[in-house]
Amino acid sequence: MTIRGVRLPNRIGVSPMCQYSAVDGIANVWHLTHLASRAVGGAGLVITEAAAVVPEGRISPADLGIWSDAHAEALKPVVEAIAAAGAVPGIQLAHAGRKGSTQVPWEGRAAVTDGGWAVAAPSAIPFGPESALTFAMNDAEVEALIDAFGAAAARALAAGFGFLECHFAHGYLVHEFLSPISNKRDDRWGGDFEGRTRLAIEIVRKVRSVAPDTPISVRLSCVDWAEGGWSLDDSIRLAVLLKDAGADLIDCSSGSIASGANPPEGPAIQRDFARAIRESGVPTMAVGGITDPHEAEALIGTGACDIVLLARELLRDPYWPLHAAKALGVEGDWPVQYLRAVGRG
Repeated sequence: MTIRGVRLPNRIGVSPMCQYSAVDGIANVWHLTHLASRAVGGAGLVITEAAAVVPEGRISPADLGIWSDAHAEALKPVVEAIAAAGAVPGIQLAHAGRKGSTQVPWEGRAAVTDGGWAVAAPSAIPFGPESALTFAMNDAEVEALIDAFGAAAARALAAGFGFLECHFAHGYLVHEFLSPISNKRDDRWGGDFEGRTRLAIEIVRKVRSVAPDTPISVRLSCVDWAEGGWSLDDSIRLAVLLKDAGADLIDCSSGSIASGANPPEGPAIQRDFARAIRESGVPTMAVGGITDPHEAEALIGTGACDIVLLARELLRDPYWPLHAAKALGVEGDWPVQYLRAVGRG
């Protein structure tokens, strides 16, 4: 697949997965090993975990960041390793909003008490009872956020990334502006659909102005799974506007705007979201419990999506793309160093 002149060798992507392994947002050997091994395994697109565009945009103090040139410099070896293995290196640009300043998952999800920070949101409504102090952003702070996404995109390009994703899902800051559950503003950044979507559209416009020739995807929570929340019709409507603003793909996820607002058991419904948005004329990426090669091939073949993204399955098996090729009756491009081990040398 070719997007804006960038060729993906296949339609398998590594979905962004937080590793909670950075120090002051700086990438290290873990990030290089984790991401490069998925590229060696045959994925055509490898996207980093959410990289915070400002320090206060992190979910936890151990999140990846790209708010300074030093962060971009630290990511250059990661980019080079991914590209050397034949994949397109991508990065997810993000701000955690009211879900920030939390402990890493294996220590719990309460607010950080030592070294934490107050968390920004469209309205001063905490995510939950254990959340950090939550404040409503003023107009100048919202405008500064748009510029921060643009600056982060410029640093990503300087680091060598060939694909950018804006994270507007999973209850993080831009999703908080989209959802009427978390956005109670009555200014130009809130109220009706036009006001609540303004920030998302302006960020994409800014990133596109910085990266005119780079593929840009947007991850959306296509529904909130909560009464009175964001709907699939809202997502379809927004997807068209985001395409007009410069987005090339919608990465279709769902949920997490509030505690317990998660997809029901069984991941198939998110693929229906990808299909519905694609039918509106906007290319999509499908994600959520994709494990079987034949199923993944059918998603592409039947027009449900343009790219399949895998997360946990690629943690269990970094070589899933190469095993999938064999299951589908073709020879995958195993590294020459491994050919004897797979009976081809």
